[in-house]
Amino acid sequence: MQINRLIDHTLLKPDATQTQIDQVIDEALDNHFYSVMVNPYWVAHVHERVKGSDVLTACVIGFPLGATTTANKVAESREAIANGADELDMVINIGEMAGGREDVVAEDIRAVVETVHQAGKVVKVIIETALLSDEQIARASVLVADAGADFVKTSTGFASRGASVHDIEIIKEAVKGRIHIKAAGGIHTRQEAEALIKAGAERLGTSSSMAIIGKA
Repeated sequence: MQINRLIDHTLLKPDATQTQIDQVIDEALDNHFYSVMVNPYWVAHVHERVKGSDVLTACVIGFPLGATTTANKVAESREAIANGADELDMVINIGEMAGGREDVVAEDIRAVVETVHQAGKVVKVIIETALLSDEQIARASVLVADAGADFVKTSTGFASRGASVHDIEIIKEAVKGRIHIKAAGGIHTRQEAEALIKAGAERLGTSSSMAIIGKA
């Protein structure tokens, strides 16, 4: 298994310096990770550094709370794309999902999906499984698939826990092959990564990429 090509090599810490960002970029280039995943501020820098390589530029939108307005998420997406982002991982309105207002959640997702797809880019939607019940995880996954997103993603990595095999199993059953699945948050070892892939994850978001490929 070429696990390196399933990894979005991630650095989303608020205190990440350019030196640290550059280290992550170098690691991604050297090990052919799928993408470098950063906060929007760093997109232009990453894009310039990975240009001409097999590594894509990825960033988060409405991160990590998902509680910005739809208009802000759309604007953030447009700017990220203009700066060179190939893939965008947006956070749903978690509070509205927890409160059962699925129409609001769906509209928020759809607006970003349409914006990103108009530019020919990929959008993943973070549902933050740690903050939802199993039933809500399933329902949120269906909303993401119905909105036409490319991936449903488990977690930001900023909640009480990250992805679990149980989460992936729920999502896989709910979406029935209509959409790809990304596991993120709390993936520290190759064993954990392989368990998530076996359960149905097709992409991994992790800052422990080097350990997972045995180079840490």
